[in-house]
Amino acid sequence: MADTVTALLEARSDDDGVAILWQDRSWTWREHVAEARRWAAALLSVADPARPVHVGTLLGNTPDMLTALAAGALGGYVTVGLNDTRRGAALTADIARADVQLLLVDAEHRPLLDGLELPGVRVFDTTSAEWADLVAGAGALTPLRVPTAMDPFMLIFTSGTSGNPKPVRLPHLMLPFAGPPLIDRFGLGADDVCYLSMPLFHSAAILGGYSVAIGAGAAIAPAKFSATGFLADIRRYGATYMNYVGKPLAYLLATPERPDDADNPLRVAFGNEASDRDIDEFGRRFDCTVWDGYGSTELAVIITREPGTPPGSIGKGFPGVAVYRSATGTECAAAEFDEHGALTNADEAIGEIVNTGGGGLFAGYYNDDAATAERMRGQMYWSGDLGYRDRDGWIYLAGRTADWMRVDGENLAAGPIERILTRLPGLSRVAVYGVPDGQVGDAVMAALVLRADAELTPAAFAEFLGAQADLSPKAWPRYVRIAADLPSTATNKILKRELKLAGATAGDGVLWVRRRDGDYLPSAQ
Repeated sequence: MADTVTALLEARSDDDGVAILWQDRSWTWREHVAEARRWAAALLSVADPARPVHVGTLLGNTPDMLTALAAGALGGYVTVGLNDTRRGAALTADIARADVQLLLVDAEHRPLLDGLELPGVRVFDTTSAEWADLVAGAGALTPLRVPTAMDPFMLIFTSGTSGNPKPVRLPHLMLPFAGPPLIDRFGLGADDVCYLSMPLFHSAAILGGYSVAIGAGAAIAPAKFSATGFLADIRRYGATYMNYVGKPLAYLLATPERPDDADNPLRVAFGNEASDRDIDEFGRRFDCTVWDGYGSTELAVIITREPGTPPGSIGKGFPGVAVYRSATGTECAAAEFDEHGALTNADEAIGEIVNTGGGGLFAGYYNDDAATAERMRGQMYWSGDLGYRDRDGWIYLAGRTADWMRVDGENLAAGPIERILTRLPGLSRVAVYGVPDGQVGDAVMAALVLRADAELTPAAFAEFLGAQADLSPKAWPRYVRIAADLPSTATNKILKRELKLAGATAGDGVLWVRRRDGDYLPSAQ
């Protein structure tokens, strides 16, 4: 069995099945692997072997990005997935932090480098004549090394929802480890088409999409995510499988429903962080199976749904996954619920999701021993995600460690409140967070995005909250921000830190404030 991306690709070198579908073109696996070898030979011909041979990519989801990934594996060097939503000093810092010496861009992304000081970095535009000449004259490939299972295939930056992004070493082994279970579960093969619209610089698309395609010999249709263009793409490419991360399902469900939405070839959508409602509605509307799981960029904690998963739960963890109190390093109590399903022992049950068996396949952050040590405290991996687990082992997310709120002497977590608010008809996306309050410590604030055809009044919102028997009165939002959109990362995760910095303001929307009698009134802001 292959244990590296290199071996997976080499096994496709004589495969005349379709590897890539892009607009009106297609490439076979034979053509794709041959082109990737030429790219690898070209890059190694100009690389400095005395420095880390790290090749950065600013290429979007395109055939060039797929070729760059394959070239890194075949050439035995490390590909650095650079976030193409980063700008200026932040992008410069990422490039430097990952020790990038060669940087691939295309015409679309070349302007991102304008004005940046990148000492020691050679930039190649893959759409230029210079690059075409370099590839044509490179000759046969002599790999830098033949990678082993735990050698890094990529450096992938964390999403940065709770701090500066950190480059995670992604071992080669992770792809042949991640792909086969999904291939087997969904019966995927060479006749399938994997639609990859999540950023290929991030682990979600690499492990939930790319690994599946190269393992199954399925075609890859790379794309830039578009809620309005999604269904046309699925039909155009005959896509049978897709992956997602964050809130794409919510974006797609916010588009007007059409009677023929289910008339499409999609069979499976796999990803994480979708709400129960979005999972059910997406499966119904587009007539496909939706399977949602949990996994951090660091890949040390894996939680999967299985038959019988209760509403609100993300499933059960792999061996070693538990919920611990970070202050004491001890396991949290099992969650208890009242007759309405409300968590009654939040202080004792909510803690940080950990892997008590260690870091799993987490190979550490590149050039950041301090951050690695922070994740690996007491020989356990600490995810930074809050959760709680019931007596039957079902795990529920409660937010990030920064999502604790202290409201009038009671600890509240954002996750359970968000899950309740997703029941609100017409809601597309929601974020719950705390804002400072001089009298009660924190005030609960909710930022809501409604679907295009939805309407919500302050009175209707208060009536909805009053009907939720499992919502504590202290968890009712004091402030409600109704916005057209919410700040998010390139992987569709809501940036709560930006919302918190804005405080109890309307931002670019409107603000409602709850009065003592429980009614909400529009703010004069």
